Formats: sequence, C-alpha cells, structure tokens
Amino acid sequence: MQKKKLNLSIKILIGLAIGIVVGLFLPAEIANTWIKPFGTLFLNLIKMVVVPLVFASIVVGTCGLNDARSLGRLGGKTILYYLCTTALAVTIGLVCANLFPVGRNLAFEMEALSASEPQSVVDTLLNIVPTNPIDALAKGNMLQIIFFAIALGVGILMCGEKGKPLQDGVNSLAEAMYALTSSIMKLAPIAVFALVCPVVAVNGPKSLLPMLGLILSVYGACIFHAVVVYSATVGGFAHISPVRFFKEAAPAMVFAFSSASSAATIPFSMESSERMGVPQSVRSFVLPLGATINMDGTAIYQGVCALFIANAYGVSLTLSQQLTIILTCTLASIGTAGVPGAGAVMLTMVLSSVGLPAEGLAMGMVLGIDRILDMARTCVNITGDIACSVVVAASEKQLEPTSNR
Repeated sequence: MQKKKLNLSIKILIGLAIGIVVGLFLPAEIANTWIKPFGTLFLNLIKMVVVPLVFASIVVGTCGLNDARSLGRLGGKTILYYLCTTALAVTIGLVCANLFPVGRNLAFEMEALSASEPQSVVDTLLNIVPTNPIDALAKGNMLQIIFFAIALGVGILMCGEKGKPLQDGVNSLAEAMYALTSSIMKLAPIAVFALVCPVVAVNGPKSLLPMLGLILSVYGACIFHAVVVYSATVGGFAHISPVRFFKEAAPAMVFAFSSASSAATIPFSMESSERMGVPQSVRSFVLPLGATINMDGTAIYQGVCALFIANAYGVSLTLSQQLTIILTCTLASIGTAGVPGAGAVMLTMVLSSVGLPAEGLAMGMVLGIDRILDMARTCVNITGDIACSVVVAASEKQLEPTSNR
C-alpha cells in the first residue's frame, strides 16, 4: 500500500515546530554558526528569482487582460474594483500594524542594511516611472520594474499579432521562473527550521510571543477588511445584506481557508456567486480574473509583515515609505497571484522597495508561520472575488433576482 505523502504546508509547519524545540535547547553560538547559513541560502535563492519572476509574471498578467479589453466596461469595472480594494487592504494592514506594533521589543540588529532615506510623496510618485528600465531591473527597483512590466504588457496588446512572439517569449520566461520558484520552495521546510532555530536559541521563549502577535494582527486586519469593505460594497451597490452575502460565500471561504488556494476554490466561488444572482457571463469572467489579480488578503499580510520587520529592527518607516508599500502591493497585484511561494517572493519585493532587509531573523519568523497566515489571506482573496462579481453584476443591471435578498 502506497504511503500518502505530506504536502509542503504540513512539512513547513513540522519544520517550524522542530526549529522551535531545537532552538530552546541548542546554544546560540552553534545555532548561528551551523544552522543559520542554510536559512540564509534559501533567502538568497528567493531573492535570486524575485526580479525576473515579478517582471515576467506582471507582463504575462497584463497581456492576459485582453479579455477585459474586449468586454469594455465589464473589464474596466472589475479591474478598478480589485485595485481599489487591494489599496484599501494594504492600508488597513499598515494602520493595524501601526496601532499594534508587534515586533517592537525584539531589537534585532540590522546587520549591514539600513532603511532607505525618506522621500517626499511627490518624489515617490515620480520615481515610479523609470528613466532607464534596464537600470531598474539591475538594481531591483521594484516599483519601477512593476510600472515598466505593466507598460510593456499594454504595448504588446496594442501591437496585436506583431506582439505575439514577444508575448510568447515572456510567457516562456514566466513559466521557467514558476518552475524554478516551485523547486526552491521545496526547500522551505528545511529553511524554516534553519531560520527559526537561531531566533529561539538567541532570544529564548520570549521570541514566540511576537509571532503570536503577528498572527493575531493579520487575522484581525483580514476580518475587519472583509466585514467592513465587502459588506459596504455589496450592500451599497447590490443591496444585498452582509448576513446573506457571507452566508452564501461561506462554503467557498471555508474551502479557501483550508486549502490556501484561490485557483482551487474557483468552483465554490462560482456556486456562491450564482446563489446571489450573478449571471454566468459575469461570474465566468470576474472570478478567474480575480484569482489572478485580486490580492486583498495578501496585501494585508504584506503591510502588517513589513511593519513587523521594521519594528523588529528598530526602524521607523516614514509616511512616504508606507505609501511606497501601498503602491508596490497594489501594482504587484496584477501578476503575482498563483505563483508558488508568492507570499515570500512578494514580501521580499515589498521590503526591498523601502530598504528593509529581506533576510535575517525577522524574515525567518515570518516564513515560519507563513502557512497559518496564508490561510487567512487566501480566504479574504476569494471573498473579494465573490463580492466583486456581485458588485459588477449589479452595476451592469444584470444581477438576477433571488429569494432572501
């Protein structure tokens, strides 16, 4: 009888548990000398794929919006809804992290890195547009890379058939990066052990409390976003009561929470939207597109974790730096969904955009509980997909009458 293999998420949780237990008994010097380098190696591999992965993913994601172009108003409303709610989500995450500054008592050393120099809001907005895209790619300037990738994707669409060879080439690059990232993520259980063990060995049991605080902050922000933002949109635009909305969306939300997969939840999302009167022509477009570009839950996660890591290193992020995080998360939502290890890759990108270290003890703590956080952010992502389908159908006056509305 063939034994059932453990999935990656369970292995990561096992790695986390072993890392905590070993760290409680292992001398700090041994943990830092012989175990920590394996975690550092994993983070270096993640950083290696970030630039080409983000660039190729966003170009491909933008090119995939060709349907939105042909559907006109439907596509425009869908994309606008997703981008607006993503911006609201990361803002909620940042506000939550500012109100409840988890990680502030860790006092980790920054090592060789420091936060970037404060910029004005105007400079932050102007610097989104790269004067030299190649230089932006070489330096890993994520906001500029995202802008250039979106612009290139739009240019490919405008070329029509003449742009098809370039689109195919970038698509091949994206697939290669997906495969490489997937292979790297197989090392995650060992990496989580190697990253968490030194944290516990150096700081003792007191290091576990900030991890619990981080989980509570992310879950609290996710619940607030779902209850307030989605209730307001479905109630205001579609006149559906929040109670009915969450009742119909519950099966999809539960499956998303347990599977942590937006793509796998699409059939459940389709059924939930249908029960609320969303016609097939709307839900068949909005929901798959949402699985690609809607990142509300992930945006909350990025905002809270970025502030957590900044607090852990004693760095105070300015208003313009927090605005940069909002812009980075919102723009990155175009093409990062569905990528294996997307949470770790996107967080690395967000941290680099404001000059915070994407390696070290704080990042190790975040990666150690990533699976727990992934469940919450995926649940919020698919709830946002369903809410968008209802709102768009109502705005197009295509929402079909159902009972108990």
